[in-house]
Amino acid sequence: MPSLSEETHGRIDHLLPGGTIGIVGGGQLGRMMALSARYHGWRIGVLDPTPDCPAAQVADFQVTANYDDHAAIRELARRSDVLTYEFENVDAAALDDVRDIVAIPQGTDLLRVTQNRVSEKRFINDHGIETARWRQVDGVDGLRRAVEEIGYPCVLKTRSGGYDGHGQRVLHGRDDTEDVVRGVDAEHPLPPCILEGFVDFAFEASILVSGDGAHFVTFPIVRNEHRNNILHMTLAPAAVDAAVADSARDLAMRLAGGFELAGTLAIELFVTRDDRLIVNELAPRPHNSGHYTIEACSIDQFDAHVRGITGGPLPQPRLLSPAVMVNVLGQHVAATRAFAPRHPEWSVHDYGKARVVRNRKMGHITVLTDDPVAEARALDATGCWSDLEGEP
Repeated sequence: MPSLSEETHGRIDHLLPGGTIGIVGGGQLGRMMALSARYHGWRIGVLDPTPDCPAAQVADFQVTANYDDHAAIRELARRSDVLTYEFENVDAAALDDVRDIVAIPQGTDLLRVTQNRVSEKRFINDHGIETARWRQVDGVDGLRRAVEEIGYPCVLKTRSGGYDGHGQRVLHGRDDTEDVVRGVDAEHPLPPCILEGFVDFAFEASILVSGDGAHFVTFPIVRNEHRNNILHMTLAPAAVDAAVADSARDLAMRLAGGFELAGTLAIELFVTRDDRLIVNELAPRPHNSGHYTIEACSIDQFDAHVRGITGGPLPQPRLLSPAVMVNVLGQHVAATRAFAPRHPEWSVHDYGKARVVRNRKMGHITVLTDDPVAEARALDATGCWSDLEGEP
């Protein structure tokens, strides 16, 4: 089976309590990662450009600087025993520059693969796993050739960057392609892109896998519902046949082995109407769709991540209860805060962000339930998320 090129991952046998984990990125994922690490007795440093960012509120110190500031990353590295990151748009070269002074168990090959959609698709396909049909797009002529090969409808995505639907556009026909072409000139060239065939899926799903570089464990496959290209709700576990769940676990283990994964990796999937699994994207870190694990599993995705990068024991997670997780965006804050006192079954998580902004993830709510489908309907029936209905 293909694997990544050899590199010195900088793994350590076991980071003892009192050691320091440095996190590049101070958003909600970094916050929950830091909270998990604190339970184990580790200290936390954070690099983020926003003073008093969510992760810094629960950390021992913050380096306030941009993510590509090499001097700041070196300062974080100098004060840490292990470095990790909460999102994939990290300067891999900056991390490489500090591997002489700090352990980076995830390495940087994982980052480089997942930062580029072409590299990511090749890696997935090289491990015998299906993706949507795709073509690399370089320039207008390359776009037209790719459209001829893939056909309509298709999705044009920037090769790097982009999240929650940013940096992508669905092309339904020739008029959409020509509209893209008309926006291209010498001052506004078409960025490097990838064109993907449209997948007629039954639903979207994801699976998490965690590892220590050699030993890997998986969480259940879950069903995801998106609204306006932002994850709205996760139902755990997904209602799929045992064969589909086994296939999801198998592909997750293959990818983890190929990466020699340390930490947590999220794999976003399409489940087709004939029960095929098509991998859409990878995220080399804990993921929004895994937040349910905090209440619903024997070990959550953040515990698994910090154990994986610090050399701690990594047990197979068990789902203790089915659950529903729903995101709280800026426009949902007031309504959910008003409803929460009447719903003691809600586990409400607030990310501590200073500004409430529309479509910004401000928190999430998890509900343990014997019937995730019924609970999902009950949550939507509160009206807290009614702004999402009917939006394009």
